[in-house]
Amino acid sequence: MDMFLEITKAEYIGDHRLRIWFNNGEVRIADLANSLNGEVFQPLRDMDYFSRFSIPFNTVEWENGADFAPEYLYEHSARTYDFDHDTPLPTAAEE
Repeated sequence: MDMFLEITKAEYIGDHRLRIWFNNGEVRIADLANSLNGEVFQPLRDMDYFSRFSIPFNTVEWENGADFAPEYLYEHSARTYDFDHDTPLPTAAEE
């Protein structure tokens, strides 16, 4: 049975990047600088505005209603930490 992806936690880490904790146990970094197209995403180009989001419905959302589906954030991010152990995963060169 497939699990629906949900975001359980997220933090702003600079520029247009978020560290995101998913309910599948992965922690990933999403750089959304190239995803801010369209009128609803225009305010998010301001990094101060971008940094102020909430997680009301299992994904990140901004005050103006802009949001990204958890699946989009998962596909446009890179895995960084193991959720249960909070230790860096090996890079491709280390595997």
